[in-house]
Amino acid sequence: MTPRERMDVKVKDAADYIDLGRYPIANAGPARGALIAELRAAINLDGCAVLRGFVRAERITDLVMECDRTAIHGHRNFNRTNAYFTQDRPDLPASHPLRRFFDRSNAFVPADNFGPDSILRAIYEWPAFAPFIQEALGEERFFRYADPLADVIVNLAEEGGGFPWHFDTNNYTVTLCIQNAEHGGAFEYSPYLRSPTDENFAGVEAVLDGDKRLIQTLHLEPGDLQIFKGRYSLHRVAPLAGARPRYVAIFSFTEDADMVGSPERTRQLYGRTLPLHLERAGLRRDKLVD
Repeated sequence: MTPRERMDVKVKDAADYIDLGRYPIANAGPARGALIAELRAAINLDGCAVLRGFVRAERITDLVMECDRTAIHGHRNFNRTNAYFTQDRPDLPASHPLRRFFDRSNAFVPADNFGPDSILRAIYEWPAFAPFIQEALGEERFFRYADPLADVIVNLAEEGGGFPWHFDTNNYTVTLCIQNAEHGGAFEYSPYLRSPTDENFAGVEAVLDGDKRLIQTLHLEPGDLQIFKGRYSLHRVAPLAGARPRYVAIFSFTEDADMVGSPERTRQLYGRTLPLHLERAGLRRDKLVD
């Protein structure tokens, strides 16, 4: 069966795509325990862990095809945004992070384009996947993201694009690299720059000013899975070059069962909102700007 023919078949077993020999995430035992310990140590150190080759190399073509097929539904947004996806604050100094706006030119394919035939949704909803991520993060409260536009999405970035410095809405973000651009697109981040009780605007300003001492760079390859606490670590995708688009799937989890994206951020990223975005606006544990 060719990759194209496989795309016409409902995906029944996400384990067919994951390298379970290298990453025995569904089997209790010493190997899984050692893997969890390794990932938790990396996350505790700088909020980021990477599982290289999580998806088997021979399956990457299937994922690229799924992204090619759904890319037409991506919401392309060419605007200027700050790290918090909020409006300007003229009452603050011009150097304040809330007033620092950068060009953003990429696209997100909303989650409602990834139905029961989606490979990405099959991985996200595979019974062994969420418990494994939860253990790696060491979290007691852990839920799949309740936002029907944002639980499983694909970030599509093209030449000249990228994603400027920002914090995530979700406490935990899990990304799968599917296809890189021909040039550029490195993942840059500043680990644990803020906390649930401290925005650390001074530190954010230093990163925006280019303080390399606070920035780490990560190069991901197709099939690599990244676990990242993007709610607290400022991060960006560097600008891209070349004709080939960059595809990254995003699997989102949160500590609150009913949390969804803010109306303003949802509108920017997906070009629309749903009634529940207004109904649940502001329902989250921390009081960070966003």
